[in-house]
Amino acid sequence: MDKKTYTTNEAAAELGISSARVRQMVIDKSLPASRFGRALVITAEAIETAKQRKTSPGPEAKSKPPANASNGTSAKKRGKK
Repeated sequence: MDKKTYTTNEAAAELGISSARVRQMVIDKSLPASRFGRALVITAEAIETAKQRKTSPGPEAKSKPPANASNGTSAKKRGKK
């Protein structure tokens, strides 16, 4: 019986995350994987376990002012031409 395995790109697609995040999860040991040469191989069981894991949302992104927003001082007022 052959076990289904995934590459990092395939695992990322299954989990709905980036392949870089999959590699980081392998490094963090939160996603078990094996090496096959230079490639990482992730089992279907590991993918299913990761899907079932409860996660919490990350921190809210801080809003930035628009790039063209000014602080009320024009270049001429600051002495620049």
